[in-house]
Amino acid sequence: MTEKEVNLAFLQMVKSFGLEDHEVELIAKNTTIKFFPKGTVLLEPGQVAKHCYMVLHGAVRAYYLKNGEEHSTAFYLEMEPVNSFTSFTQSIPSRHYLVCAEDAWLTVGDEKIEQKMCMLIPRLEHIIRREVEVATGKAQDEHDLFIMSSPEERYLRLLKERKELLQRIPQHQIASYIGVAPESLSRIRKRLAVKA
Repeated sequence: MTEKEVNLAFLQMVKSFGLEDHEVELIAKNTTIKFFPKGTVLLEPGQVAKHCYMVLHGAVRAYYLKNGEEHSTAFYLEMEPVNSFTSFTQSIPSRHYLVCAEDAWLTVGDEKIEQKMCMLIPRLEHIIRREVEVATGKAQDEHDLFIMSSPEERYLRLLKERKELLQRIPQHQIASYIGVAPESLSRIRKRLAVKA
């Protein structure tokens, strides 16, 4: 994706919030959009999150290390916000990594920019709060579904709701995301192929 296409995607996203043209211009003027190569670490354990991101193109993965093994907890694709929310809002050290899973174009924001934009566009605070509530609700629903479902059900949900992840993310990371070893994911896939 070219820089011009990324900027256009950003403008379309901002317009989707129902803002006036002059408000969209203000946001565009005050927003930093950066390219990050695959593998770029945006945040690591022990760091306090100072930035929040929005994926315009590419993918970002969140994961923990436990006993030297990576455990993927989230994947963020186009038009999804990326943030270590607890670390960012409470200024406490992160416990996980945020890493670009693909080459990525991201918006880069911080608390100072957010406050400035909310002063310039007062109703933006309401829009941001609404988006945070939606993202929080989505995260809670995903957590609940994860707890209540088997690895096979988790994989089937990915097939149904986020199929593109399966085409873009390495299988060993998908396996850790649904809570199984790569060999177990292979068995799940074979079993489902036989059923089909």
